[in-house]
Amino acid sequence: MNSPIIALWSAPRSRSTVFFRMLLERDDLHLLHEPFCNIANDGNTEVGDVVVRSTADLIDAMLDLSGQRKVFFKDTTDCRYDLIFDRQDFLKSVRHTFLLRDPAEIIPSYAALRPQMELHEVGIEYLHRIYEAAVAAGDDPVILDSEDFVDHPEQTARAYCAAVGLPFHADMLNWQPGERPEWRQSARWHSGVSASSTVRRRQTHYDRTIDTDPVLRRYYEHHLPFYEYLWERRVRIESERPGR
Repeated sequence: MNSPIIALWSAPRSRSTVFFRMLLERDDLHLLHEPFCNIANDGNTEVGDVVVRSTADLIDAMLDLSGQRKVFFKDTTDCRYDLIFDRQDFLKSVRHTFLLRDPAEIIPSYAALRPQMELHEVGIEYLHRIYEAAVAAGDDPVILDSEDFVDHPEQTARAYCAAVGLPFHADMLNWQPGERPEWRQSARWHSGVSASSTVRRRQTHYDRTIDTDPVLRRYYEHHLPFYEYLWERRVRIESERPGR
């Protein structure tokens, strides 16, 4: 499916900005970082040379821009942007892809940055809703496991490129560290990516986890069935680790 727009939908704290940073090394895409969340959180975002201030205008601007060159955007599902479900022109113009992470890992990472996080901000249930809308619109979505991405970055990137019709370039797996203007509206969430130069696993210890905090445990149990549904539909990566 050769669509003018490629979307990477992801729950928060799922390594999607590392994935985005990798694709910034390409010159054949116009990349947008979390435009829907920028609208939800800040009331504005940039699409090319245009500043837009509503979800409807964002969708229109992306569709217009995709007539000039292929657009890639990534967005996270801690925000809600329900208008997309009413825009079949948008849903049918997009190649929908998903980056998945176990909510047991998402939740403590998110809570460390936003201690008063809410149930919906885990984002897996909303990710599932977008997946169902994409299928209903006629797409065959691509789901990647972010564990595969950090453990087998080249194989995962190759599989992704093949699935969305992009040529694979090995040099996109390395870059110069530093903050990027593409994520300046949400920079505090992406300090690890700004310091990175390649795709690799990072270990972090959290005091609040699903095993120590009953609220976080409840969040986990709510989102787990949606995660398991999507995980079963993931792309199987060669050299995949055994088990889940």
